[in-house]
Amino acid sequence: MTAEEVKSEEEQQQAMPMEGEDLTPKKDGGLLKVIMKEGTGNETPMTGDKVSVHYVGTLLDGTKFDSSRDRDEHFTFDLGKGQVIKAWDLGVATMKIGEVCQLICSPEYAYGAAGSPPKIPPNSTLVFEVELFQFKGEDLSDKEDGGIIRRILTKGEGYTKPNEGATVEVSLEGEWQGKVFDRRELTFEVGDGVDLGIPKGIEKALQSMEKGEESIIKLSPSYGFDSTGSYQFNIPPGAELCYKVKLISFEKAKESWEMNTEEKLEQGPIVKEKGTQYFKEGKYRQAAQQYTKIISWLDHESGLSEQDEQKARALQLAAHLNLAACFIKIQDHVQALENCNKALELDDSNEKALFRRSEALFALKEFRDARDGFQKVVQLYPDNKAARVQVTACQRLLREQHEKDKRLYANMFSKFAEHDAKKEATEKGKEEKKPENGQPEEGSMELEQNP
Repeated sequence: MTAEEVKSEEEQQQAMPMEGEDLTPKKDGGLLKVIMKEGTGNETPMTGDKVSVHYVGTLLDGTKFDSSRDRDEHFTFDLGKGQVIKAWDLGVATMKIGEVCQLICSPEYAYGAAGSPPKIPPNSTLVFEVELFQFKGEDLSDKEDGGIIRRILTKGEGYTKPNEGATVEVSLEGEWQGKVFDRRELTFEVGDGVDLGIPKGIEKALQSMEKGEESIIKLSPSYGFDSTGSYQFNIPPGAELCYKVKLISFEKAKESWEMNTEEKLEQGPIVKEKGTQYFKEGKYRQAAQQYTKIISWLDHESGLSEQDEQKARALQLAAHLNLAACFIKIQDHVQALENCNKALELDDSNEKALFRRSEALFALKEFRDARDGFQKVVQLYPDNKAARVQVTACQRLLREQHEKDKRLYANMFSKFAEHDAKKEATEKGKEEKKPENGQPEEGSMELEQNP
């Protein structure tokens, strides 16, 4: 077959009449869908969902160029994120679980004028047989533990998203067991939502949303109202929640690299006071976020004037000390110890840093180091009565530990001695029973000899 004949045949194939539902936004016939097997249920995948499919891809002449079935492995991708050709993002979004369909894709919705050599020629119309097995929402939790699942109802615009401290305008509707318990529009700063009865999982989700986006957000208890529930909304402990959230608008907070030194030193005390207020209210994690912000701002500042250097060190010292106090409250003593050590790098005789460091060591059952730390506090600050009390407590626990160890080792040595005595007695018994000159003892029987 000549090149002209091949070209003519391809042109005829491209011109073949095709039927099916037009799925293109402009109804230009560039993507047609034919259902080969109906799916179940009414739900279809949403933008951002992780979908799992089998597919077989062919050219119009029936030549197969790719198949997940041949590999015996489902193909998984995130819908609407541009990870696949445009036809797939449009077509799979219309499918139900178990559905098998044929997607007929013009070049504009597939691989365009270039094709995908060597298997897909330029300007090729492609046919995909697709079967949908599963889809699930996007997991936004840090540990990907399924605690925050987002399903996008309406895609937003642009690429920027709110950050910690951004001012957001949202509308939200919260449901528990099918009943709406919260419906409102409000404006707040990301990080302050807890004061308004907004679960931390919603604040986390907002930082992944675009302006104008509307999504369904499902929260596990640890990202909702946790083990305390919500008195405000009459939600019991351990409740799983579902929210419909629309991000109407937002204004990002300045990132550290966008702020000059003057702004950081000006905002530092304001943020510190905000953290202190949270701490007084028992909101230790929210307080910790504020103190962490100060450290992130000032940690790598250099070339400061002497006056600004003093201000920065004072803010960093306060932030580390207060972070240590927060971590002690939430019983994260390793983090508390780390922040105390950072504070002591800035002020090696700081009373609070020395005391809280010893508190953390005490909680970690490092009683000897804790005692030495409290003794140093007493030595430097004789009026610190709490440190004196803790020295006594450490000494008592060390004595108890010593006595416990003595009993343990005494018991161990006793068992060893008993074992050795038994072993010695056994060996001695064997010696006594051993016949002289290799002759059997009286009354004993020799083994019978083979005939």
